[in-house]
Amino acid sequence: MKIRHVLTQSVTFLVMVVALLVLVPEGLMLVTGVKAPAMAVLSESMEPGIKKGDMVFVHNKSNQPFHVGEIILFKVDGFELPVVHRVIEVHKHPDTGEIQVLTKGDNNSVDDRFLYPIGQQWLQPHDIIGRVAGHLSYVGWPSVFISEAYMMLPNGRSTTTPEIHLVTM
Repeated sequence: MKIRHVLTQSVTFLVMVVALLVLVPEGLMLVTGVKAPAMAVLSESMEPGIKKGDMVFVHNKSNQPFHVGEIILFKVDGFELPVVHRVIEVHKHPDTGEIQVLTKGDNNSVDDRFLYPIGQQWLQPHDIIGRVAGHLSYVGWPSVFISEAYMMLPNGRSTTTPEIHLVTM
């Protein structure tokens, strides 16, 4: 009788843990509009404000236009991971009226045009994943350690560069 009770409690606990692991991320995705709303910072390009090892929180629920000074998460062709940098210029396309932005890491000396695909001078709306709503210091260090350990493996490939602020979940 006691074994049955222990087994029932164990199965119930495992079901609850699995449910939390599945439902919490899905719930956050619904609330924020972003597939991965919390990401670890893997480089120093946004220092001193956002440091390597900080966790950033991203949302995509605002219909407001982007403005200079805002921190956004974007992904461009040629980079495996998304990038978090500050908007330094907002541009309205003369033909389409579409809003485009130029970004730069706070700790970088030049804007991000070198990151964009060849011939692309501005981030397009489809490149932008969301806006950074805030960050927590040091919370992302476990992800940083895992990412850096992966890069040290014989078949691992580098996912960061010193001048680029990359993030991962």
